[in-house]
Amino acid sequence: MSSMMASRHRWIYIGAIVLLVGMLVTGLLTYTQLHQTNEANRKAQQLSSALSAAGYPVPTQNQIVHTLGEDGGAVCEDPANALKQAQWTYGMSNGAGGPGQRPVLSDREVVFAESIVLSVYCPDKLAAIKDKIDDLKLHDTVRN
Repeated sequence: MSSMMASRHRWIYIGAIVLLVGMLVTGLLTYTQLHQTNEANRKAQQLSSALSAAGYPVPTQNQIVHTLGEDGGAVCEDPANALKQAQWTYGMSNGAGGPGQRPVLSDREVVFAESIVLSVYCPDKLAAIKDKIDDLKLHDTVRN
């Protein structure tokens, strides 16, 4: 009789185990997301302080977290490769299209803002980009 009762209640036991495993997985995912959010907020606060100390305008904490996350996003994805450098230097042009486009002498402070972001989010990649920044022809072109 007891084996008959056990076989009848087997689905209850299996259902309880599946439910507990599902709750465990949900708890782990929630914890991981909370940890990532805390890390993103900590790095965003660190970046805000560094930008403010350097005299740059500081975006809101929420903007920094959503743009850079906890790992720097696109900024830290191999910043010294050729395509990224081409896009970066393209951004330092006069904005014209076609034959009217010319490089301009960018302001030193504008270019160094990226090195501040790299120092917070991916300091291991900062040395590679520093060499590229040192090769640029920069001037003090922005007036306060």
